[in-house]
Formats: sequence, C-alpha cells, structure tokens
Amino acid sequence: MMKMMGKLGEIKTRMAEAQAKVAQIQASGESGAGLVKATVNGTKKLIDLEIDPSLINPADAVMLRDLIVAAVNQAQVKAEELAKEEMKKSTEGVIPNIPGLDLSAFGL
Repeated sequence: MMKMMGKLGEIKTRMAEAQAKVAQIQASGESGAGLVKATVNGTKKLIDLEIDPSLINPADAVMLRDLIVAAVNQAQVKAEELAKEEMKKSTEGVIPNIPGLDLSAFGL
C-alpha cells in the first residue's frame, strides 16, 4: 500500500511537470498559402496571429474570416498532438500503457 501511495505521489509530480511543459508548447497553422498564420500554445490558446497586409480589404472580410478560422484550427490540432506527445513522455514508466485505458481526463 505504501509503495502504491509513493507511486501516486510520483504520478502527481510528473503530471504537474508535464502540464507546465505543455503550456510552453507552441504550434502554428497557416492558410491561404501562408497569408494567415496562427500560433497557439499547448493549452490551445491563441497567442499570435499574423495577417498579410494584402488581405486587409473590407470587401474580402468573409474570406479573411475563413482563413483565420482555418489557420487557428490547424494550429490547435498541432498543439493538441504535441501536448499528447509531451504528456506521454512525461508519464512514461509511471503510468502503464494499457490498450483501451482512457487517460484523456488527465490530459493524456
């Protein structure tokens, strides 16, 4: 029982470390052949948005909106993949890799 309690403490520590690393991850996505670029962090928060000045035209507002949405969505997907990889690395050897075990509630 004491050994299991020690393991839980180690898991908690590793999870906290992994979550801190995930917050530092940055992933970018782009659309419109690079005219719109979005960068999000590992928690999928938008942290930067670049828009080529040639796109800033009131007549093209709908297209610009669509390009922004596409770039942000792409960046979020990449950030989620990177975050999962980081969490997996951080908990390797502590949490067993059991097929079918859903650890998504823990960010894994």
